[in-house]
Amino acid sequence: MSPSPPRQIFTLHEAHELLPTVRRLTADAVERFEAISSRLQGLDAAEPLHATLVAELQDVAAVWVAKIRALGVEVKGLWLVDFDNGDGYYCWAHPEPAITHYHGYEDGFAGRMKIV
Repeated sequence: MSPSPPRQIFTLHEAHELLPTVRRLTADAVERFEAISSRLQGLDAAEPLHATLVAELQDVAAVWVAKIRALGVEVKGLWLVDFDNGDGYYCWAHPEPAITHYHGYEDGFAGRMKIV
């Protein structure tokens, strides 16, 4: 098993600089995900195409996760990411226009506080 990559620490400025890339990757993945989801709507689970589309959804999400993690950003949920700041996280969720919240390591999304 390979060792974990070193933890990336971001200043707020660095997180803001990286956000356009994160937003673009996320928007692209969301668009693909929604297109596949719309094809899945109303499709009986017993139909062979159903399993294929579910696998495609999983692939879109997995590719997005890999691309986001390659940037040193932590994935906390579907379309939800955290930038480690050394004391907690600057957090962003699609489709928010900017990084405007942070939370401690133990607080999670529910503990988000507005950056002042």
